[in-house]
Amino acid sequence: MKRTIPAWLACAAAMLSLQSTACAQALQPARIPAGERGQIPTSTSPAGTPQTAVLGTASGPGIYVVRAKFPAGLKIQPHFHPDDRVVVVLSGTVYVGYGDRFDESRMLALPVGSTWTEPAGQAHYTWAKDGEAVIQIVGHGPSGITMLPQN
Repeated sequence: MKRTIPAWLACAAAMLSLQSTACAQALQPARIPAGERGQIPTSTSPAGTPQTAVLGTASGPGIYVVRAKFPAGLKIQPHFHPDDRVVVVLSGTVYVGYGDRFDESRMLALPVGSTWTEPAGQAHYTWAKDGEAVIQIVGHGPSGITMLPQN
């Protein structure tokens, strides 16, 4: 089955690659200096990590951008989200795997500048194995998290 990319996800990908002209009709102009909204933490994510909302809100409708800090050694067990998401590593290295069981052998180390996707309903897991990391998540809310039972 061929999966098409929703327009908002294409827009989010364009924003991440600094080609936001494709999103001009979907978003209102915004300039947010790092010192005003880019600091972490401002709240706690459902997974228990410090996070800050850069634009929008994951709990409401529409595009959102969130930054989350993973403390060194943090393992987030298999889970999924109801929305498609694009994640970029801003600092550190994050190990990411897909599936319903945490399996270190199936994880890929993603250093600064790396991107991964979290399709809606796709189970995945993460690990800040080598030290603290900061990620930026772009999605289309409302979002949420469903943790899978651990075996």
